[in-house]
Amino acid sequence: MNDEQKESTEPPGTMSAKLMEYAINARKVFIIGTIDHKMAKEAVQQLHILASINDDPIYVFISSPGGHVESGDLIFDAIRFITPKVIVVSSGWVASAGALIYVAADKENRYSLPNTHFLLHMKEIIPAGEMTYTETADDRAARERFAQFVSSSYRKKPPEPVNKSLHEYRTNVMRARLNRIFAEATGQTLEKITADTGHDFWMSAEQAVEYGLVHEIIVSEKEIRSQKK
Repeated sequence: MNDEQKESTEPPGTMSAKLMEYAINARKVFIIGTIDHKMAKEAVQQLHILASINDDPIYVFISSPGGHVESGDLIFDAIRFITPKVIVVSSGWVASAGALIYVAADKENRYSLPNTHFLLHMKEIIPAGEMTYTETADDRAARERFAQFVSSSYRKKPPEPVNKSLHEYRTNVMRARLNRIFAEATGQTLEKITADTGHDFWMSAEQAVEYGLVHEIIVSEKEIRSQKK
């Protein structure tokens, strides 16, 4: 069996080293699937690597049903932190935490392919502690060290369970913060955003343009490059 016939040893959904090299050279980052800490780590690392190479624009392609809000925050903050301009392109569907990442880019840099659907719905954004994921060896080691610390810190009295009302309060604070972000990103009033995100608020690409979420619908990468010259 020659090298071309050998099966890949990469985990499913993982970009191979060769493909990653091509993506880095093309200055492209792909955020596809449920947003969790693993995806956020990879996306943020790629963004910072590209930012360290030069200040040329970075292209982020998003198709996501949403996920863990703090993981979305991590990518959102990274996009706004780095120096290069970040151009986002949506495809498939962009929902909840995916939409949060999408609006991290300046409005004039937010593009959508024609068949994309958007969903603003805060109930689909998962607070910390409610997201499941595959635990890595590093994660397990960190969790065990933390458990040992907690055990030694509470020898006399174990910590009280999280109060339900406190959890609800923190969730409401999170939703209010995200609503403010979407209001600022779209130009809609905070009252309208709050009302719209209280239920399944679906938008086509055309409706997302009218709403202020999307700058322009495109069908080809050439349309972006011609405008950014």
